[in-house]
Amino acid sequence: MAAKTRFNAPSRRTFLQTSLAGAALYGAMPGRGFAQDAKPLKVAGIYTVPVEQQWVSRIHLAALAAQDRGDVSYTYSENTANTDYPRVMREYAEGGYDLIVGEIFGVEQEAREVAADYPDVAFLLGSSFKPDPAIGNLSVFDNYIQDASYLSGIIAGAMSKAGNIGMVGGFPIPEVNRLMHAFMAGAREMNPNITFQVAFIGSWFDPPKAKETAYAMIENGADMMYAERFGVSDAAKEKGVLAIGNVIDTQTDYPDTVVASALWHFEPTLDHAIEQIRAGSFSAADYGMYSFMKEGGCSLAPFGTFEGKIPQAALDKVTAQTAAIKDGTFTVEINDAEPKSA
Repeated sequence: MAAKTRFNAPSRRTFLQTSLAGAALYGAMPGRGFAQDAKPLKVAGIYTVPVEQQWVSRIHLAALAAQDRGDVSYTYSENTANTDYPRVMREYAEGGYDLIVGEIFGVEQEAREVAADYPDVAFLLGSSFKPDPAIGNLSVFDNYIQDASYLSGIIAGAMSKAGNIGMVGGFPIPEVNRLMHAFMAGAREMNPNITFQVAFIGSWFDPPKAKETAYAMIENGADMMYAERFGVSDAAKEKGVLAIGNVIDTQTDYPDTVVASALWHFEPTLDHAIEQIRAGSFSAADYGMYSFMKEGGCSLAPFGTFEGKIPQAALDKVTAQTAAIKDGTFTVEINDAEPKSA
């Protein structure tokens, strides 16, 4: 394969190793030929970016955790170009894999055509679109972590003295937009007059560009950054302002900068797929709900080095809203429209 492929490989970065320890705590259609015995399922991941990238790292860690439990044997390809993605899918499908997991935001139609050609293989793929009942072996997911993003916004709104927050995202697609809107709603809970600078860098992994974009926002008065992309927290650290993390907890790398992070836990999503395949009942479905807080799919990271530094009013608000989200008395709005500076 043109993409780099690893077999049963551990993660390569410290934050992946640390996250895996935490992930360990989480703990096929009838007649279609899906494996239903107790042997480990063969799972392949196909990623368009390195496994260190925030979003992909959560899928990777969940798969490694499932492998450590003995539920699956796992291999993956990273840095797979969208133009090469269908070919890599076919190679894994031809290789006898039970489940192929990945992200097809840039290759939706082609990926679905490949899945339709292999009805005995289960596909669990990140997608901007809903499942197609005509392709019964392809389920979709997304990181619906708006609950945790909203809570992190409450913290940001309380910690921003200037009332000016910079937000740097990859692309203005639903997967990013909904988290930004939820964050903004949380910040407004603490400061209704707070302002936001919003920009997208047109890449999922370009830390230098994200850093430069963040520099400009800080020069324009932002004293709090929403780090949807790698590189933003580096700018915040260098300029002496604060930041909020997204999907992963990077406070270890930025102990004086990252106040809080909205964490995505892919374990509930992957574990449900494994259960369905073993039961012989995997079918086209939307797994987005398994990223909701009440399903264990997201959380607010521990405050760590910022314990005792966050206003009590914000902490009380987070506690109350967390309980309300979990018991269903409060629902964070899902707004997929492109956010604007305001």
